[in-house]
Amino acid sequence: MNASYSPFPRVRKMPGQGAVRIVVTGLNGVGKSALTVRFLTKRFIGEYGSEEQTKYRHHIKIDGEKILMEILDMGSKNIFQEDTLQWADGIVLVYSITDRQGFEVLLKNKERLEEARASKAVPLAYAVVGNKADLLHQRKVTTAEGQSLADDIGCSFIELSASETPDDVDNVFQELCREIKMYKYRSRSSIFGRMFGTSKEKKTLTL
Repeated sequence: MNASYSPFPRVRKMPGQGAVRIVVTGLNGVGKSALTVRFLTKRFIGEYGSEEQTKYRHHIKIDGEKILMEILDMGSKNIFQEDTLQWADGIVLVYSITDRQGFEVLLKNKERLEEARASKAVPLAYAVVGNKADLLHQRKVTTAEGQSLADDIGCSFIELSASETPDDVDNVFQELCREIKMYKYRSRSSIFGRMFGTSKEKKTLTL
């Protein structure tokens, strides 16, 4: 499988950060639910094809730290709802390499995704996932196109198969979680820096 990840640094635990909120979105039939359930249960269930949102709560240990994840499977209705973009810390953008339409929808929403990231105090983290990579004979979207989309958004990219590569599925969620924590840590550090100053030089009073 083709994958490209940015090496996010491991950040120390910061108390009071709360749950990590991740949205999994994309057109109906691209494998959002299969991807989500594969991560949560390690089982492959195929695509539900549900139009309704489903929220999951999941505890996981990453880099020795216990983390509560809230994962929202968007279903097929209004996959880029404004309130959902504001709720999320990170978003998994899913398309199927066999479905050109699903990929085009992500392309058309690049600007909206960039605006959503810029509008938040802590930037949104994204990951682009090309699912159903086991169906190469039905490919409609090239690897280069998927990588180009991820480069434009400024995020990680991977082609995988929810049915055949569970380790890749785990990596998507874990790396996104690391990136979210990094953004939160940097945001807090920036706030503390503005409050207390970052210079180590002592101030002197001249009389």
